[in-house]
Amino acid sequence: MNQVSRHAVRAIRADEWPEVKKLRLLALQDPAAPIAFLDTYEQAAAQPDSFWQERAKGAAGGPPVRQFVTEGPDGTWSGTVTVLVEDAGSDDVFGGTIEQRQAHLVGVFVRAEHRGSGLIDALFEAAIDWAWSAADVARVRLYVHEDNARAESFYRRYGFVRSGKTAPMKGDPSKREREMVLDGPEARPGASD
Repeated sequence: MNQVSRHAVRAIRADEWPEVKKLRLLALQDPAAPIAFLDTYEQAAAQPDSFWQERAKGAAGGPPVRQFVTEGPDGTWSGTVTVLVEDAGSDDVFGGTIEQRQAHLVGVFVRAEHRGSGLIDALFEAAIDWAWSAADVARVRLYVHEDNARAESFYRRYGFVRSGKTAPMKGDPSKREREMVLDGPEARPGASD
């Protein structure tokens, strides 16, 4: 039995806020955290429990946010990704305006001991399937730091391509975040009408 088949991929529940907090704080201590996340361990650790309770509640209920995790046989969470559905005309996290209804993947993390096991593929499959189920989502997007080659390599393998849009890295405007997109199934080459 491989590692993926021993893990369940599922959406979180609102009452699981302590696990949400624990996994996020672990992610923010990863060596790649400075180029992978917009907040820091210190910022997140300073948040009160009410912050984590609201965060889990918001990510458990469905549109416009859903957080997925991989859970091992012992109940330990080994990875996560969150999907945000963004409406046309709303504000972008980097200060722009959203041009079309889309899903945005954020908070991608897999524990170091599970990297290369296929868990990230399972997480992305669940997250992207859920994104396509949201009404009128035209594409899925994410941002990747220009120095995060490992993450960008996975995103490319999964089918994401650079859109050509970039944004300055928060905290270091000399560095860039690259937008990568995955068009909806109906917009991909070879899709049937």
